[in-house]
Amino acid sequence: MDELVNAWRDGRAGRIQLNRPKALNALDLTMVQLIHIALEDFEDDPAVHAVVIEAAGERAFCAGGDVRAIRAQGMAGEAGPIRAFFAAEYALNQAIADFPKPYVALIDGLCLGGGIGVSVHGSHRIATENAAFAMPETAIALFPDIGATYFLPRMPGALGLYLALTGARITGADAVHAGFATHYVPRARLKDMSAAIAADGVAAIAGLSEPLPAFSLAPHRAVIDHAFSAGSVRGVLTALEDDGGEFAMATLSALRAVSPSSLHWSFKIVRDGAARNLGECLEAELALVQKITRHPEFFEGVRAVVVDKDRAPKWLPASVEEIDESEIEKLFS
Repeated sequence: MDELVNAWRDGRAGRIQLNRPKALNALDLTMVQLIHIALEDFEDDPAVHAVVIEAAGERAFCAGGDVRAIRAQGMAGEAGPIRAFFAAEYALNQAIADFPKPYVALIDGLCLGGGIGVSVHGSHRIATENAAFAMPETAIALFPDIGATYFLPRMPGALGLYLALTGARITGADAVHAGFATHYVPRARLKDMSAAIAADGVAAIAGLSEPLPAFSLAPHRAVIDHAFSAGSVRGVLTALEDDGGEFAMATLSALRAVSPSSLHWSFKIVRDGAARNLGECLEAELALVQKITRHPEFFEGVRAVVVDKDRAPKWLPASVEEIDESEIEKLFS
């Protein structure tokens, strides 16, 4: 029980525990491989009726991938390790989606990027009031991956593109409304639910879940759906400016703070994902991520947010209006 990923059988459940709490359970290649191995073992074990994935520590379920290491590899020109990590991570995402038994994620604390990847593709995702979901990649000049280009376009209205571009957090019961989670339970009952799944299977989930309060973004859905249905990033910004309301202006400010280049490549790959299946989305993400993780914007974004933590990136180009969209298109050729 002292590995980066612990796996064991508990009653009717196969348990997987992310065990890197000091790093907010951020995924590295070894962790991805260990989760995948455990999943394969549990698939072949007739005594395992469901798999439960959870995390050590109280701060995070999983804060995503280890982008500091990926940046260092990119700056050193080490393309092989970068491709190996993302290929393994995306293969795990697909394996979770294809898993023939119930796959239950118990999510308490931060669940960002890769953490969403090891939860959202499963059959059951249980969120507490302390759960916080986000795809914050545009802040580091990456893009929503781990199959996000499949599930984000399938969220209600234009909510997925709003979350993809702004990196806004969805917390607690709102995660169920958005589609990140399937059930809501208070943190105080999460251990009871975990034990009940091991004893009685996934049928126990419904009886321990809470009714959902109203979706906190419901009053803003009209603005989101109108603005983020525009045909371009510039169109999104124009729609928000034209609206002029408090929510629209706050959203506009959030978009102006992240990488302008990332807004463009994220907009395109998420929009394109609406016409792809999960496998096709993961294939497109793998092709793009190998280019973006060698891009100066990614190096600068990770520097500002993760390495130096000054939150003062110097984006080039500095604004959406300065972007040469033909350069964005070349990334997809």
